[in-house]
Amino acid sequence: MEMKKKINLELRNRSPEEVTELVLDNCLCVNGEIEGLNDTFKELEFLSMANVELSSLARLPSLNKLRKLELSDNIISGGLEVLAEKCPNLTYLNLSGNKIKDLSTVEALMEMKMMKRKRKMKLVHQKDMRKRRRKRKMRMRMKMKMKQVQSWEREKRKWASHT
Repeated sequence: MEMKKKINLELRNRSPEEVTELVLDNCLCVNGEIEGLNDTFKELEFLSMANVELSSLARLPSLNKLRKLELSDNIISGGLEVLAEKCPNLTYLNLSGNKIKDLSTVEALMEMKMMKRKRKMKLVHQKDMRKRRRKRKMRMRMKMKMKQVQSWEREKRKWASHT
């Protein structure tokens, strides 16, 4: 189903000004861009566009009240600076499963007003999560090795004291 049709279905006889949540998951967007979403969605607080083959956020309308944005499993690789100007009150952003290769792509989000106010923004990125898990496992292994070395040293001291 195309994105425009999915938006019409999700409206459920409501006007776009009344909608606070919009879930457009698994629909198709044409040419990797947003279609059918416009500035009339003034009250939108949650928007989910997971797995819609989205590659660009260039046509994202101004959504001043948007707090949560779900963009997982798309083909976005850049252009995140649009979020800073179009969604100034964003507090949650999921970019997992996209084609973002390094964190310098996400640096544009640091300019957001919310970051300047030191508010926390939960930014989910799968690669970062994997790195954190690996680091945690390495720390645990190192602790285990240190404990083994310490217990070995204690045993050596015991044997040395007996002789």
